[in-house]
Amino acid sequence: MTGAEMVFQALEDQGVKHIFGYPGGAVLPIYDELKNHKKVKHILVRHEQGAGHAAEGYARSSGKPGVILVTSGPGATNTVTALTDAYMDSIPIVCITGQVPTHLIGTDAFQECDTTGITRPCTKHNWLVKDVNKLSQILHKAFEVATTGRPGPVLIDIPKDIQFKKGKYVKPKIQKENNQKSKSTFNGQDKSIDAAVDLFKKSSKPILYTGGGVINSGPKATQLLRELVSLTGFPITSTLQGLGAFPGYDQQFLGMLGMHGTYEANNAMHDCDLMINIGARFDDRITGKIDEFSPGSKKIHIDIDPSSINKNIKVDIALVGDVKVVLEKLISVFKSKNPDFANSNKQKISAWWSQIENWRKKNSLNFVNSKEVIKPQFAVQRLYELTKAQDTFITTEVGQHQMWAAQHYKFDKPNRWMTSGGLGTMGYGLPAAIGVQVANPNKLVIDIAGEASVLMTMQEMSTAAQYKLPIKIFILNNEYMGMVRQWQELLHDKNYSESYTAALPDFVKLAEAYGCVGIRARKPEELDEKIAQMLSVNKPVIFDCVVDKAENCYPMIPSGKPHNQMLLGEQDEEEISDEGKVLV
Repeated sequence: MTGAEMVFQALEDQGVKHIFGYPGGAVLPIYDELKNHKKVKHILVRHEQGAGHAAEGYARSSGKPGVILVTSGPGATNTVTALTDAYMDSIPIVCITGQVPTHLIGTDAFQECDTTGITRPCTKHNWLVKDVNKLSQILHKAFEVATTGRPGPVLIDIPKDIQFKKGKYVKPKIQKENNQKSKSTFNGQDKSIDAAVDLFKKSSKPILYTGGGVINSGPKATQLLRELVSLTGFPITSTLQGLGAFPGYDQQFLGMLGMHGTYEANNAMHDCDLMINIGARFDDRITGKIDEFSPGSKKIHIDIDPSSINKNIKVDIALVGDVKVVLEKLISVFKSKNPDFANSNKQKISAWWSQIENWRKKNSLNFVNSKEVIKPQFAVQRLYELTKAQDTFITTEVGQHQMWAAQHYKFDKPNRWMTSGGLGTMGYGLPAAIGVQVANPNKLVIDIAGEASVLMTMQEMSTAAQYKLPIKIFILNNEYMGMVRQWQELLHDKNYSESYTAALPDFVKLAEAYGCVGIRARKPEELDEKIAQMLSVNKPVIFDCVVDKAENCYPMIPSGKPHNQMLLGEQDEEEISDEGKVLV
């Protein structure tokens, strides 16, 4: 086979149904081969960054790796943001890039760049293929690396002459079940499991702290998490990326924790005597001030990535392995030692639950509603109420709207919430929604957006229109880079330097220019009717929801402060230290 034929044969052998890409000179032999492979559908994006985010949305919502195909030079460099985003949020992506012919590498040839050098820090692994006979094995290895262990992006850089050359294609080896692989890596941790179970029994103020690793582990892991919560009666909270692993409406769920998490979740994290971290990485948006983070607690950390253990926070017990496998073992031992734990332990943690209920009475997600102007929190609440009966998938851009979506849209299933967490990439949500819709063609997909973020990748509306993908772009339009404005208000004496988004387009007309549907809501009383109109349209929609320009996102842990010093509203605003300003 030629190298180009090998690429598609490998994609078919790996079960790939969709790829997201943009052609260019160094990758034309592969694009020429596309006509011979009807099992793989190519989605033409309008910018390579869009291909990357679409592949992320596809992967997150389907559990399958997302695949990108782009050209050399600027095609490859345009994917770097998406690759870094996927790396930070542990999303399996296989990126195939074209490269100049091997004899021109290093000569500063047209559209040449050191793709593997540039992407080494933001991929799990990458390869520059110089021998066509190694290409098929590298392609198969790429899928294995992207999807096993802690998932993440990989890249294969294929020079143009390798795409033309002929060589021997090798089929993928039949992989042993990941489950067996994970089990073998979890051997020898029985003492740690026993120690963890003992801490469960001793604790009077426990909390389960869950992250994206639960969702990455698959549907079985979320079932096991729910079983563990039921068995123990412990309260549970979640990071931004873990939302949906446990039902958002359940009474044992304290809401999201972290910088814009709930008062009850953050205070429970600070005051607990046992913290059980399941698939989260103790990042700075969660921990706040590290030397005052949950000072009185024993800490158990379950994570597939050994490098995450003790990286930011020192823990007492580490259980290294796939969440699903670790929870299976933990629950099995727990049941055998404590058959009726939830009932027998109720009294022991009753005072803890009473304290949590007192914190809940603060109603930290409350806001002052208005009959004159749409409050952004109210808009998200109405969107939730009108879509919760459907199996809805939500993506977001990055900023205040992202936090309001996380706070006020309640998820009860995994893989329904796609947001840029680690990198905080403005422009993520629209192309991610395209990827989600491709993976879930008959489902409702909504990007809860900010007007500044969404303009960064607005050109992808052409992709939605071309492939008749009925995504809904629900813009909370406050005419500001809202989170930037909020920080300028709190940290920089209300000097709103360059955060006002002047010269905005008319989003209704812009939607119509793309051949899509535009809707605008300005008053609270018209919101339900306009949302219903959006939902009734089987076409891409841009919904311009004009909201209060001055609304800030609360509650909030000021940078440099511990969890138990939250701001619940403007009345709590205080001067932030110089150390705190540096941490923003």
